[in-house]
Amino acid sequence: MRSSDFSYFSAMFSGKKVLIGISGSIAAYKIVHLVRLLVKEGAEVKVVMTHAAKDFVSPLTLSTLSKNEVLSDLFEADSWANHVALGRWADLLLVAPLSCNTLAKMANGLCDNLLLATYLSATCPVMVAPAMDEDMWHHPTTRENLGRLAAHGCHVLPVAHGELASGLIGEGRMAQPEAILEAIHAFLITAQDFNGKKVLITAGPTYEAIDPVRFIGNHSSGKMGYALAKEFQRRGAAVTVVSGPVSLPALPAPIETVKVQSAGEMYAACMEHAATYDIAVMAAAVADFTPGAIAPEKIKKSGAALTLNLEPTKDILATLGNQKRDGQVLIGFALETNNEEANARQKLERKNADAIVLNSLNDTGAGFGKATNKITILIKDGQTYFFETKTKEAVATDIANTVLKLIP
Repeated sequence: MRSSDFSYFSAMFSGKKVLIGISGSIAAYKIVHLVRLLVKEGAEVKVVMTHAAKDFVSPLTLSTLSKNEVLSDLFEADSWANHVALGRWADLLLVAPLSCNTLAKMANGLCDNLLLATYLSATCPVMVAPAMDEDMWHHPTTRENLGRLAAHGCHVLPVAHGELASGLIGEGRMAQPEAILEAIHAFLITAQDFNGKKVLITAGPTYEAIDPVRFIGNHSSGKMGYALAKEFQRRGAAVTVVSGPVSLPALPAPIETVKVQSAGEMYAACMEHAATYDIAVMAAAVADFTPGAIAPEKIKKSGAALTLNLEPTKDILATLGNQKRDGQVLIGFALETNNEEANARQKLERKNADAIVLNSLNDTGAGFGKATNKITILIKDGQTYFFETKTKEAVATDIANTVLKLIP
């Protein structure tokens, strides 16, 4: 049986309260559309702006659409904006766009405007949608600051790839309003339907050492695995992530992260949890082969050809499949380049998994390192679910929703 794409989300935001903080970025113009979408779906929306944000979007426009006064000053005339009340009123604080400057201030606890005061006193969940030029986005300080926000429990939305305000083409564009709306849907509407479940996730690549300097690896970024970890944790699961070497912000503290380098280390870490997990999602791109011997010193270039003796690594998915007890749900991933569905279906059967998430490098928007993915989920009983290209956060929601159907 083949099923079309489905949505888990409620149709309306009735009764939900969203506080939007706008910082100074050209991407602020997109928030006008987002406010309209939220209000149209029944949400109550309030807006806080930095003074810099007013150069990019009109408070009058936002107050008209939100039906609430737009705030930007801690003190005005004989009154003050109660930032504590704002942070307690909201079901979600969304900072969008999150400029590089406001990111740095949030990460370091600065409090020199109403938006920052509201953030620091907020008791509600916080979501941020960064927007900046590519070089700023990739700067080590930016990565460190994003890691701090993630460690503090902030939900960081991915940036998009495209034309930037500088005229360059690259990463750094704020997510589109529809993508942000979808993320808010998932965050506010989804129930705690994985309460009491232990979820094991693998993420990222593995590096197989050749010598102390070189290794065999792949281009996996770990974004999909990390998005899955946040999704399951947000929905009530106790999550353990076995992560290969990635350059991503640290996962929030409720998620246990086990850092590994090689396929052997990932295998060993997974086996420690083999008897206790309820759900395992093997999203990592694990090396199929590893050098038979690691040179103790750097191999010098001599001009002669170098031959490596490669040996197969231990198969984590197959081992978990062979050991799987009643009640455990095991999900594998398959990245294919040809005969995609047939190869994925064979893998599903060989590994004794309950489902396989299929990616194809032939699909636009799918593959290593991208902020989006396009998946097909093949179920052991013969069903196949097809999904359109989405952000990896939205894909994680689709995968979790499918897993929910497989729990006995």
